[in-house]
Amino acid sequence: MLKDRIYYQNAYKKTFKARINGNGVDSEGRPYVLLSNTAFYPTGGGQPHDTGTIEGVRVIDVEEVDGEVRHFLSEELHSKKDVEGAIDWERRFDHMQQHTGQHILTAAFVGLFGFQTISFHLGKGLVSIDLDIEDVTAEQLTAAEKLANEIILENRPVETKWVTEDELSQFSLRKQLAVTDEIRLVIIPDFDFNGCGGTHPSSTGQVGLLKIISTEKQKRKVRVHFACGGRVLQQLHWKHEELSAASKLLSAPEDGVSNAIERLLTSHHTLEKSLEKAKEDLLSFEMKNLLINKNGSIVKASFTDRTVQELQKLARMIVAEDDSAIALFVAESEDRLQFVAARGVSAGTSMKLISAKVLPLLHGKGGGNDAFVQGGGERTMASEELLSVMENTISN
Repeated sequence: MLKDRIYYQNAYKKTFKARINGNGVDSEGRPYVLLSNTAFYPTGGGQPHDTGTIEGVRVIDVEEVDGEVRHFLSEELHSKKDVEGAIDWERRFDHMQQHTGQHILTAAFVGLFGFQTISFHLGKGLVSIDLDIEDVTAEQLTAAEKLANEIILENRPVETKWVTEDELSQFSLRKQLAVTDEIRLVIIPDFDFNGCGGTHPSSTGQVGLLKIISTEKQKRKVRVHFACGGRVLQQLHWKHEELSAASKLLSAPEDGVSNAIERLLTSHHTLEKSLEKAKEDLLSFEMKNLLINKNGSIVKASFTDRTVQELQKLARMIVAEDDSAIALFVAESEDRLQFVAARGVSAGTSMKLISAKVLPLLHGKGGGNDAFVQGGGERTMASEELLSVMENTISN
């Protein structure tokens, strides 16, 4: 029976003895053993599996398959029938802290605002719950976190109780249960009654501390990321290192980092505007220089590693300055050619003639209208050769 498993009898048991009842290899080639009883918790209910050793061989995964707990090993175990197992206590206790913290935070959201939790994930760095709401305010997050930490600080007992389906009516459960046999309740008196198959500490005080880290929208739900116990210290250490590094880079005290970043962003935006104006001035100068050296009505040039957006802007500046001009530009990169062709309002030639001629030669794609076309494709010829094809197309 489930209730007889060691991890339910005593979640604090770090070593145990058992008999090997069987072994096997799964479809992925992973060897496993079956034990007469086990302290290793198998993955389930949002809580990851335990790790540890059996007779010194690493237990890398634990899964329940068809009612039997499979202990997957790093190598095959050749041993006597009676073996000793040892769980990774640091991992187990971390999971106990995080899982109980989830119960407390979930109950806080329900008790304060009626927000139900619809899923729970215990990850390596953070824990998350999905609330069945579309939005949550900063004030609501603060209130739920405050209540959760009050429950932790009160060091209330965390009780477990096995009940039958008929006995459920005696308890004010937080949510409906999916199971109907071997029902295990986890109870924080006068605060939370919930069906759960995970491992938990004996009191809320052992959760240590709970901190909400962030939230995100998830398909009309809100995902709340948080950490408990030792993970809060890990988060604090990491954030302190990041803040300290930012403080040094900005030559600002840690409590002045946000102000220093704001000043830096303001300076950056000013520089961006200045750079954009300088680019416009350079394009204007380039436009005038090209018009001075035009051949009849045609202004043509080839460039290396020039963006097509710059070519578009330059071509439009030219035909706006001289409505009789036709601008033909080509930009080449390592393996690609791109072109732009534009005409002024007084020029009668359709630029579609150019794209119709050039695109098949480049095995390329493009588009536009009678006044302006653009496109690009493979580098099947030199840029100067492509310019000549474009010019000849409208000259003939």
